[in-house]
Amino acid sequence: MDLKAISLTLHLLSAVIWVGGMFFAYMILRPIAGQQLEPPQRLSLWAGVFKKFFPIVWLSVVLLPLTGYNLIFSVWGGFAAVPLYIHIMNGLGIVMILIYMHVFFAPYKRLAQAVAIQDWPTGGKKLNQIRQLIAINLTIGIIVICIAGLGRYTSFMI
Repeated sequence: MDLKAISLTLHLLSAVIWVGGMFFAYMILRPIAGQQLEPPQRLSLWAGVFKKFFPIVWLSVVLLPLTGYNLIFSVWGGFAAVPLYIHIMNGLGIVMILIYMHVFFAPYKRLAQAVAIQDWPTGGKKLNQIRQLIAINLTIGIIVICIAGLGRYTSFMI
């Protein structure tokens, strides 16, 4: 396998794992946890889920730009030659990474602290902030996946 194939494989897997993880957390786990768990258990569950999921997201946040830029330069020779859909994916990917970094360094850190000291009202507020930001990132991620899949076949994005 050459470097382009490795880069593309890692790029796709990173995107699928990150966006798929957000989809599962937001669309499946969140509603069930909200229905079945009281705030202390629910907040503890989310703090544990994020503790396991966020290191994987960090790996994605590193791999996606590295592999994406490798592909841009090895396939097209640089940004000047890439189609519009690649520029859109790159821009939206940067936005997603910045949102994730905010989630990690602000509300998630405060959620973990609130759970550690059993401050459930503060933890609930921080979890709600994370929920809203994940909803935004999930929406952007789904859009990026659609652009990635359709971009080269859609005339206005070429």
